[in-house]
Amino acid sequence: MDASKKFGVKKSAKVMATIALFSVFAIGHSAHADKQSTQAATPHLSLELAKKAAMSALRQCGREGYAVSVAVVDRSGTLIIQVRDPVAGAHTIGSSKGKAFTSASMGRATAPLAKAIAENPTLNGLRDMDSRMVILAGGLPIVLNGQRVGGIGVGGAPGGHLDEACAMHGLQQIAAE
Repeated sequence: MDASKKFGVKKSAKVMATIALFSVFAIGHSAHADKQSTQAATPHLSLELAKKAAMSALRQCGREGYAVSVAVVDRSGTLIIQVRDPVAGAHTIGSSKGKAFTSASMGRATAPLAKAIAENPTLNGLRDMDSRMVILAGGLPIVLNGQRVGGIGVGGAPGGHLDEACAMHGLQQIAAE
């Protein structure tokens, strides 16, 4: 008797193809489920909250008489939103984004970093770690529910401490820690 008939090779091939097809669907579904659970478990900063923080900081500085730019980035330093007072200097765009990037990346306010570098020049290399970093006062990390989710940066007030005060006001409006 022919071995292919005895062992049902054609039937076995169909069964194997069916198993392979269901395996692909099962793996795809499993990967999709893993992606969903990872996204749900990883806190992120919504556009709505980023916009509220940025606009609150911009308005606060405006009330104080300062024309500034405000940037909000996610935890990886990618820009979510940036706003600028129409009379703020062009340089404020880059400084606010750089301060936001730095605070998100380093996980701390930019003012203490600037102070540490001023007091210990051997730390000056921090400024060269990434060309997107701006280590001047005015950047704060955004922490929600105990997790760092981004950074906010303000540039253009006549002093970094004033930039930082406006950034802090923006964070208070979104109940950031």
